[in-house]
Amino acid sequence: MKAAALALVWLLVTPAAAAEPAGPEVIADAGVTAELDGRDAIFYAIDLEDGRRFAWAPERAGELHAPYSTFKMPNLLIALETGVADSLDHVRQRDPARRPAQPWWSEAWREDQSLAQAFRRSTVWYFQDVALEVGGPRYREMLRAFGYGNAMAPDGSDVFWLAGPLAISPRGQAEFIARLVQGELPVRPAHVAALVEASLLEERGDYRLHGKTGSGPTEGGNMDGPFAGWLVGWVDRPDAPPVAYALYVRGPSFESIAAFRGEMARSFLRRIGAWPGEG
Repeated sequence: MKAAALALVWLLVTPAAAAEPAGPEVIADAGVTAELDGRDAIFYAIDLEDGRRFAWAPERAGELHAPYSTFKMPNLLIALETGVADSLDHVRQRDPARRPAQPWWSEAWREDQSLAQAFRRSTVWYFQDVALEVGGPRYREMLRAFGYGNAMAPDGSDVFWLAGPLAISPRGQAEFIARLVQGELPVRPAHVAALVEASLLEERGDYRLHGKTGSGPTEGGNMDGPFAGWLVGWVDRPDAPPVAYALYVRGPSFESIAAFRGEMARSFLRRIGAWPGEG
């Protein structure tokens, strides 16, 4: 819970970020192209200490894309705010008839699980069940209040963040995270604390990396073809407000982006001084 306590301190004491400058600072190549190794990437970050913004491929930072499982960040908040889940320990039982296991599912996805487990495992069926209980009207209302992408959530859909029409840009993802960690979302602090706890990826010294991945095939349902993916979140830093970030990548396969998202996001964060170096 150290991470939750630290984040809540910033919620109480950190002022809103300064107005966006004319444009973000462009991250110098200095080896970035070599690291990408043929992959396509867009990165956007906001330093909440002084409002500075940083980007790789800034001309594309406003492109809209499906959020995939990064939507589990607002979705977790919405599930808790609406009472569809009462805590991170809220367990759902998978109905095999309604949610049959797919060949590409991990073994963990086949189990009954809690909200926290479903978030960390990126379990699709759990949040599909949540979606049907929340419903389109409540989603649209809350996503508009969050300022989240195009806020499109059709009635009766349990895949709108995977197959559309919900879409958000890398800049929009970072701006959503900035509002989240600055306490600007219309949600209860206890529910923000739950997301802080569930989203912790790594601790390095006094730095804490929070985030959520997401991915999907770019050629219909072809799981063996090209994939797009995200890592979206923030860095809690010692003695400074957080840095919100979003990385969007595309590659020839899921394997080409799966581990790479975390590696490349950390690389960009190191380049802007938001994450400590190796060693």
